[in-house]
Amino acid sequence: MATKKAAKRAKNHGDMTMFQWKLKEMRQNWVAYLMVAPYMILFALFTIVPVVLSIFISFTDFNMLEVPNIVWVKNYVDLFFSDDVFLTACKNTFIFAVIVGPTSYLMSFLVAWFINELPPKVRALVTLIFYAPSISGQVYLIWGTLFASDSQGWANAILLEMGIIETEIAFFQNETYVMPLCIIVSLWTSLGTSFLAFIAGLQGIDSAQFEAGAVDGIRNRWQELYYITLPNMKPQLMFGAIMAITGSFGFGGIVTALAGFPSVNYCAHTIMHHLEDYGGQRYEIGYSSTIAVILFLIMIGANMLVKRIISKLGT
Repeated sequence: MATKKAAKRAKNHGDMTMFQWKLKEMRQNWVAYLMVAPYMILFALFTIVPVVLSIFISFTDFNMLEVPNIVWVKNYVDLFFSDDVFLTACKNTFIFAVIVGPTSYLMSFLVAWFINELPPKVRALVTLIFYAPSISGQVYLIWGTLFASDSQGWANAILLEMGIIETEIAFFQNETYVMPLCIIVSLWTSLGTSFLAFIAGLQGIDSAQFEAGAVDGIRNRWQELYYITLPNMKPQLMFGAIMAITGSFGFGGIVTALAGFPSVNYCAHTIMHHLEDYGGQRYEIGYSSTIAVILFLIMIGANMLVKRIISKLGT
């Protein structure tokens, strides 16, 4: 008994010592904490607080007009067992995430790896060429014109001229074509921020490490990639993975721009569309918060899985 009390006192003393050490460290570096404070305050107000509120509201029937009533898990039960459109949205979201997420991530890294081997001036030009589609507002206009539903659309015009089809195809009103075309457009615009992060990470690797690797027995570029490049780029790889996951699970804007909202027969309806439908149009905030919480948990789980995979690189 005395041993347990002594251990408890030692633990409390250790906790107090750690707390005192943190206070001392904060006093010594108060300028740094002061500089970080604006960001932390804004992050708390616009990220942490909304997430916590969304979790709370998901257990209510809040509609922005009446006082919310606690309904406990009713929204979650209805979402998974009564909402067929949500299940369709989940299926479409996971299909898109599985195809676009890894593909865009790998494509961004490989293109960055290729560009890194070019001379500096050529590298800057090629980087701009690959990065431009992700920031251009004309991408949807180009693809909308390419696959327009009349004979003025380039795809229809070519297919009619070659005799492959007899009548025009309404590509973005035909559920057979909507999802594949939206995936292609998403991949076309996927070389964004993570692509630039990869280039920066590749530029930051000390060339002396490759020389040391050659001495230690590394014989080809693939061994250099696995044993030197990837371990040195873990922060950039993690950042790129988070951006890819966020983009793939947050997919929705491309479908809305090309196929309208909702897409024909919900063929490309995603969780983000479902969230926008209930939160932005029906104002069923409690139900939409439930959808947001589910999407948040899915993204957190995907991030944890990717973090575990990346931590094993080069080990």
